[in-house]
Parts: sequence; C-alpha cells; structure tokens
Amino acid sequence: MGDDLKLKTARTLKWNTLDRLSSQVLYAVTGIVLANVLTKHEFGLVGAVLVFQAFASLFVDSGFSGALIQRKQPTDTDYSTVLYFNLGVSVLIYCLLWVCAPLIDSIFNAGGELVPLARVMFLTFVINATAIVQTNRLMKQMDVRMIAVSNAVGLAVSGAVGIVLALKGYGAWSIVWQSIVLAVVKSALLWATSHWVPRATFSMASLRSIFAVGAGIMTSSFLNTVFQNIYSFIIGTYYNLAHLGCYTQADKWSKMGVTSLSQTVTASFLPLLSGCQDDRVRFHRMMAKTHRFTAYVALPCLLLLVLVAEAVFHLLFGTKWDDAILLFQLLAARGIFVVLTSLYTTQITAIGAARKLVESEVVKDVLTVAAIVITIPFGIEWLVGGQVIAAAVSFIYSQWLVARVTGYRVLPMLGEIAPYAVISLVSAIPAAMVLHYAPSLSPLLLIAVQTLAFAIPYLAINALLRSKIQHDVLAYALGRFFRSPK
Repeated sequence: MGDDLKLKTARTLKWNTLDRLSSQVLYAVTGIVLANVLTKHEFGLVGAVLVFQAFASLFVDSGFSGALIQRKQPTDTDYSTVLYFNLGVSVLIYCLLWVCAPLIDSIFNAGGELVPLARVMFLTFVINATAIVQTNRLMKQMDVRMIAVSNAVGLAVSGAVGIVLALKGYGAWSIVWQSIVLAVVKSALLWATSHWVPRATFSMASLRSIFAVGAGIMTSSFLNTVFQNIYSFIIGTYYNLAHLGCYTQADKWSKMGVTSLSQTVTASFLPLLSGCQDDRVRFHRMMAKTHRFTAYVALPCLLLLVLVAEAVFHLLFGTKWDDAILLFQLLAARGIFVVLTSLYTTQITAIGAARKLVESEVVKDVLTVAAIVITIPFGIEWLVGGQVIAAAVSFIYSQWLVARVTGYRVLPMLGEIAPYAVISLVSAIPAAMVLHYAPSLSPLLLIAVQTLAFAIPYLAINALLRSKIQHDVLAYALGRFFRSPK
C-alpha cells in the first residue's frame, strides 16, 4: 500500500512536472513572438483586463474545487452540484462585467480601447468554468495525464492563433483570441476524454456540506487575488499603461517559474496529504518529505533564474524590455517565499483548517499594504521590491501558523529547508562570478555557462551530503523511485 502510494505520487509529480514544462515551453514560444511584435501599451491594455478577470475566475470557482479535493470521498452528486453552481455564477458575473466594461476603461484612461477587448476576454472564465470539475476529478484521483495533454494541445493551438494574428497586425486582440482558443480547446479535450457526465441533479445539502471548507478557501483566495493584482492596478492607474506593460512582462515571465513550481506542489501534494489527514504521525512524515522536496527543487531553480535574468531577456527580446529585467529579478526572488508559503497553504488545506487560510491571508495583505504605502512614492522598482520583503515576512508567519495548526514544530521545518538554501547560495557564487568576469559572452552561451556553473556544484554537494531527496529524484528518473540505497 505504501509503495503503491509512493508510485502514484511519483506519477502525479511526473505528469505535473511534464505539464508545467511543456506548458511553459509553448507559452514561452508564443510570449517571445508577441513580446517582440506588440507594444508596451498593448500589453498594458491586456494587463488591465486580466486584473478583473482574475477576480471573476475566483468567484466562479468559489473555493469548492479545493474543498472537493480535501474531501475524502466526494460523490457524483457533489461534483454535479458544484459544476452547475460554477456555471451559473460564471454567467451572472460575465453579464455584470459586460455592463461594467466602460467603467473599467475609464479607470485606466484607455480611451475606449478596453471596452470591446474586455467583453470578449471575459468569455474565457465562462468557458473555463465548464471544465473545473473535470479537472478536479482527475486531480482527486491523482491521474493528471489528460490535464497535461489538454494544456499542451490547447497552448499549441492557441499559440499558433495568437502568433498569426499578431503578425497580421491585430495588436492586443491577438492575446484576447489566443486566450479564447486556449479555453475552448482545453475544455473540449477534458470533456471528450474524462468519461464523466454530470447527473441531472442539484443538491443544496451537498453545496452546504462543501461550503465550510470552500468558503474558507475562497476567502483566502479572494484576499490573495486582491493583493496579487493590486500592483497591476496601482501601476496602471498611478503610473501609466506603458509602465503596466513592463510590469506585466516581468510578472508573466517570472510566474512561468514561480507559478509552475507552486502549482506542481499544490496539485501533487494536496491529494497525498489529505489522504492521511486523520493520521497525525503519518501526516507529519509526509510534511517533512514535502518540505525537503520543495526546497530541493524550488530554491536552486528560482535563484538561478535571478542570475540569468539579463541574459535571458537579451536573448529573447534584445534590449526592448530592459526596463523589465530588474522587476523580473525581484519577482523571481519573491517567488522563493511564495512557493514555500504555497506549500504551507496546501498543508493547512489538507488538514481541513480552511479558516486559518483567511488568517494567513489577512496578515500577508496587511504586510502588502504597508509595503505599498511605504514604497509607492519612490517608483515602480521600489514598489516591486516591497513585495519581496512582504513575502519574506509572510513566509515566517506561515511557518508559525502551520506549526500551530498541525502540531509540527518550526525548528524541524527550518531544518528541512535550510540545507538546500545554503547549498543553493554556495552554488550561486560560481554562476555569479561567470556573469561578473565574462559579461561579453553571447546571451545563449552565458546562460549555458551560468547554468552549468550553478548545477554542477549543487548536484555534487548534495551527493557528498547523501541527500535522500536527490537520490529519490534521480532514482525515479532511472525507474527506481523511492528505492533505498544499498
């Protein structure tokens, strides 16, 4: 049973990782073309729409998907009820946003350009609502292969559409139609392959039973979404749409790494942890493994991303987006704390203490507001730098909160993360020296040399210290996952 669970977890991690990698490669190809063709103002227009779309998508889901994964044995009635609820809410919110499109345009002083863009772009969350439960069922079963396939196919088709439209001069509309096509293809594939059809039933009793956990998750997600998008809102209104375009680029490319790692952690570990929520000893053992795995993967990846940022931007865009490089580096550094905090959020959700998520988000949001108030007069770089400090303090608080909720002490948590943080920092020294002493290398060669200068000592030090996580990762890559060394 234990080995079966390990293999199932390993397969989930594998497909989630493949999903993230393939998605980011396809997303990157499209993004590179669009970033070289479209203007900062056009990216700013889409960035303004995405602020409101993020909230709409949140209300559509209502936190019930996370609640269904946390529930040990959801029924077909539960799934059907949530599907119908999500669809109904999505249509109502779309109608509201359709009416409010002129107001959104006036907030960003877009001169009417945002109204038609917004009304079409907002259709994506209605389309996505049709596939939330299909995705949820596969995640609950820890069978995420078709999620990965649908994402890859959707990104390939929609990316081709976006690139063709951009090259034909459609401007911001190329991103809008890319988003619509992506939502349609993903949803269609999941419905065609999931072999699940909802029942013609809607149960208020089922909805109420899910609400306790769902409401906590939604409230937490709402606060998180507010403060994820507040920077885009402030930059677009306090500064201008061109500044918002730069921030949108930095945020988009940093999220390719940060969000991928965060989502992989959540999608892979939530079903695993929720399955042993009633066995505290086993739950703590699983927590320790997730701490070590996340630290082993996330810390070196994001630190390396900071180091190669300039070379990556110059390789992909020339000097067009140089104003976004420092913003990108700051957001990637912030991502280290975001990924680790998302792991703690997953642990709190798995144990069913969703109300504590709200408490965590309130603390994080207070810190964010304080950072904004202090830094906004000094410019966009200081504004984004404040995010890093706020995320670091929020990470410390989240550790304390998880310890209080789960009974797992803070010192062991730190002990499971700290070695990989130290090894990552030591490994960063040769990569930083390459950048300092050989800045004239071509961007592609510089990235390759820096990556090797970082990866070789990181892997070597872990091997010398007999890292169990590194052994497991490499063993699984060779088909021997979680087999103990002789």
